[in-house]
Amino acid sequence: MSSILTNNSAMVALQTLKSINSGLSDVQNQISTGKKVSSAKGNSAVWAISKVMESDVKGFKAISDSLSLGEASVAVARQASETITDLLTEMKGKIVAAQEDNVDRTKINADVTALKDQIASVVSAAQFNGLNLVDGATANADVLSSLDRDASGAVTASSITVTGQDLSTGGYTANNVFGGSTNASAAGDTVAFSLDAAGGTGVAVDILIDDTAGAAFVAGDKVSVRIGDQQASYTITADDVAATTTSDLVAVGLKKAIDGLGVAGLTVDYNSGNPGQLDFTNAGTVDLAVSAQFTNTGSGGLGAMAGINVSTALGATNALASIENLIDTSIDAAAALGSSEKRIATQGDFISGLTDSLTTGIGAMVDANMEEASARLQALQVQQQLGVQSLSIANQGPQALLSLFR
Repeated sequence: MSSILTNNSAMVALQTLKSINSGLSDVQNQISTGKKVSSAKGNSAVWAISKVMESDVKGFKAISDSLSLGEASVAVARQASETITDLLTEMKGKIVAAQEDNVDRTKINADVTALKDQIASVVSAAQFNGLNLVDGATANADVLSSLDRDASGAVTASSITVTGQDLSTGGYTANNVFGGSTNASAAGDTVAFSLDAAGGTGVAVDILIDDTAGAAFVAGDKVSVRIGDQQASYTITADDVAATTTSDLVAVGLKKAIDGLGVAGLTVDYNSGNPGQLDFTNAGTVDLAVSAQFTNTGSGGLGAMAGINVSTALGATNALASIENLIDTSIDAAAALGSSEKRIATQGDFISGLTDSLTTGIGAMVDANMEEASARLQALQVQQQLGVQSLSIANQGPQALLSLFR
């Protein structure tokens, strides 16, 4: 049955053309924007995920800047500590030269003093954007390293903690801790002696010169003993200071630390008859070089350097004991800073790669496939032309009914 009121063919052709035009509009939008999902209307779930990931990418780019700043700060501190190590090594050469009697120790001591001043200058200059990691003023510095998102969507920040290194040279006060030592070269707060192999004679070393209620010590003071290339130390506590037998407590604590090194053939005996005295005996097969250093609380990591004076034979001998501890301090600082710098650099590389991966993932979800869009555009344009022709033919159908009334 034909009707002039309802043209079913035209209705079908019109709906088909609308569908084609809608598809053509979508493809043209993809081509113009480069995205297959450009708004929440297109695909709300994919759009929401992509926006969260895009915000993470922005955050990681900021973290990359933070890591670059942190790496530069640590690099400056590490370079400073390496420079200080070189200067201390040069100073050691001067000190070794001062061991000889037929030298001008006054001139050598002037060179040593110049090196001290240079080290102090390096410490004060080792800052980046106001942050100095080697002057003892900064205990720790946190470098923003990551944003961690859990399954619930909660985000927390992670940081790499860089431990500050104290290579400052000030704040040291002489206590003459080892002044009462026997059978050893002692002058003030350093002491040095050697133990011959196979039953070398014991050497008594007084730990404390004043045993009255800890008058010579305060909490935080430290006594370190280096044996060969190993070091043991004991830090005085408030309880030690409050006791009337401070020297005994320090001696016992230091003995335990030395025993913990496990030096073959070495025996350290605590002499209870003499407060604070330790007796060293070497029954091993290797000669042992022993040195001790006192550092008071609040003094810089290189504070003992202030006591180095090679203008006399005794001063030169004790300076040799001190310089080894100072070099070890600077080497440990450089190693710690180098490790932190390497970790920050590794994290920076990871963040860079992670940012690229996230960007690729976002693209896979929302970017348009331009080859596919081009092919689909051509097909839809042809369909559109055919749809228009089909609708035109359908619209001409009622005209044929006029011939029935002629």
